[in-house]
Amino acid sequence: MSVDEVGTEPGDSEVDESGWDIDPDDEPGAAMVATVGRQIKAWREAAGMRAGEFGAALGYGENLVYKVEGGRRIPRPEFLDKADEVLGAAGKIAMLKRELAEVRYPKKVRDLAKLEAKAVELLAYGDHNLHGLLQTAEYARALFEMRLPAYEPDQIEQAVAARVARQAIFQRSPAPALSFVQEEATLRRPLGGTMVLRRQLEHLVQTAQLRNVAIQVMPIDREEHAGMQGETQVLKFGDGSALGRSEGAFNGRAVDDPKQLRILELRYGMIRAQALTPRESLAFIKQLLGET
Repeated sequence: MSVDEVGTEPGDSEVDESGWDIDPDDEPGAAMVATVGRQIKAWREAAGMRAGEFGAALGYGENLVYKVEGGRRIPRPEFLDKADEVLGAAGKIAMLKRELAEVRYPKKVRDLAKLEAKAVELLAYGDHNLHGLLQTAEYARALFEMRLPAYEPDQIEQAVAARVARQAIFQRSPAPALSFVQEEATLRRPLGGTMVLRRQLEHLVQTAQLRNVAIQVMPIDREEHAGMQGETQVLKFGDGSALGRSEGAFNGRAVDDPKQLRILELRYGMIRAQALTPRESLAFIKQLLGET
């Protein structure tokens, strides 16, 4: 191990949380992170600062500085802001936040977010936990914390941030039509604890009242259920194309063939018909909230 890879600051393990790992399958993203790292190093050297001095001035460890400058770590926005101030870059380092915005999260998450950002309609049935677009940050964190093999703390924070970032879809204009059907069990299971569930239910009540959002609940006592084959999702785009996926169809792979999409839409339509109406579902969620 070279000296550049060894942290000398006592807070290195804690400080590493101010950066995120690079998706190994994201070559363009890795190239972008490496470019940003070289620019930060050039600014530091031009200022006549050693890596340890720079890290201390930022409040971070030397190890993290080396990782960022070497393109092995994605710096968080606050790191870039502090670096800009310490090096007197007059905004030139802080503006790199825009360059890194798209590579901050794993490629598969970014690809999903891009599809959701283009969609004019989303249809989603969830059976085990709440759809990612409906989750609060603390509910999402609870889910990631129970993953096995266990995630590292910085992996959890990166995953939570990525999930929350996708929810920008609710601020889009014109607003897309969003339809969710959730199993009753997903609204009762206290993942993360009772208070996490309570705040999650409060969030659902607020979200369900948006004009472009329909949230429906599939009661546990239904004797017929078209969604027993697992989660189903369909994204429709402005050009008339669509993309869908269901755990119990087409080997679980994403499909865009019109005939296959019709099958998924038929399945989702039946699931919606068997669930409570949006108005009944909102009342049901409010009832659960009162009981929690």
